[in-house]
This record gives sequence, structure tokens and C-alpha cells, in this order.
Amino acid sequence: MQDYQAPADLLKDRIILVTGAGSGIGRTAAKTYAAHGATVILVGRTVSKLESVYDEIEAAGHPKPAIVPMNFESATAKNYEELAMTLEDNFGQLDGLLHNAGILGDRRPVEMYNPEIWNKVMHVNVTAPFLLSRAMIPLLRKSDAASVIFTSSGVGRKAKAYWGAYAVSKFAVEGLSQLLADELDDEHHNVRVNSLNPGATRTNMRAHAYPAENPQQNPAPEEIMPVYLYLMGKDSAGVNGQQVDAQPK
Repeated sequence: MQDYQAPADLLKDRIILVTGAGSGIGRTAAKTYAAHGATVILVGRTVSKLESVYDEIEAAGHPKPAIVPMNFESATAKNYEELAMTLEDNFGQLDGLLHNAGILGDRRPVEMYNPEIWNKVMHVNVTAPFLLSRAMIPLLRKSDAASVIFTSSGVGRKAKAYWGAYAVSKFAVEGLSQLLADELDDEHHNVRVNSLNPGATRTNMRAHAYPAENPQQNPAPEEIMPVYLYLMGKDSAGVNGQQVDAQPK
């Protein structure tokens, strides 16, 4: 899976929504999906970053993407439902959903953790993916083979001291992923749901979490894309409810 070689047309004519598409892994995944034929819905809070991704995709001659500015800190259930209606009107269905957006919060002991930051991390990392998934499920059901990927973390599978709300939020994400995988796993639903741990990757979030670390020792987002393509494409049909790692352990 980590050495997966994706066919050039793997995602041809597929409609895929990527959150946190303006930077880091989300930006790279959006461009990679577009390069393999997908029409990508770019969701994020910073319009200028989304426009930059849009321009790169369009300049490369890939299918024209769409931009959806959204701040997960303040978006309401109604906002997600309105987004679903807009996507249905414009695309009819949704074939893939990559939950990539997230925030780190503080790295400090629980006894010193700011409750406001805790609530903010839990809202962005857990409640927002719940609300978005809830709104998108009807569109995903219209696909012949839809894939949902939740971004996990090593500390969301085995907690480590001082990771605070981030670790707890990723445990919750794992639970939400497993819950949806089980709920949608029957002959009436063509939706598979998996969690994906990208591992140590050269991103701004990693740099904030490990400021003393040499970022060059970690792979760039482009290097972990084989697993992102595998899980989003048809070759992962039947893979459901799994905890996947983008890098060898």
C-alpha cells in the first residue's frame, strides 16, 4: 500500500472534497487527486491559500476545482447542510471525502491545559468532521464507490504525555471513523471509511509540535501520497474500518 503505483486516471470523473486544502498535506493531496483526474472541492479558511492551489491545478491542465471558504471554528450545522445542497446542485454526488483539517492546540500537562483551547481543538478536530460527515453522507451514498478518509495520528492510537486535546481529539476521530465504517457497511451503501495516520511529515504543524527537530529528516507530503491515492481509489474497494499508516513503522 505504501508503495502503491496509482494509474494516471485512477480518479477520473470523481468528485472529491478535501478539508484543510490550503496548505501541508491537504494541499498536496488536493493537487495529487486532481492530477489523477478528480474534480476537487477545496475547503479551508484562508481564501488566498485556496486560490493558490486552484491556480496550480488549473495551470497544470487538470479538472477545474472548486473553492469553498469555511472556518471550522465558527461553522454551524446549517453551514454544512447548505454546502451539501450546493454540491448536490453542482455535482450531484460526492465520491470522496478527505478529513485533513485540524489544529494542534497546546502541548502541556492536562493540569495546566487552558479549557478554552481544549474546547477549540475538540471542536475543530472532532465536531467539525462529525458535522461535515453528517451533511455529506447522502451525497456519498449516491456514488458507486465512495471513500471517506479521517486523518489520525500516532498519539490518537497510543497517547503520549503533554499532547493534550490533540491526542484526545484523534482518539475521538478514530472512534468516529470506526462508527461510520460499521454504520455504512452493508449492501445498500457503497461507502468505505478508514483512518489514516500520515506519520511524521514535513508540515507546519509538525514544526510547531517539534520546534527543535530538523524538518529535513521527515518526508515531504508528496512522499506519502501513495496511500492517500490507494484509499481514495477503486483499488481499495472492500477496505473498510481500518487503521492505516502512510509510512512504515
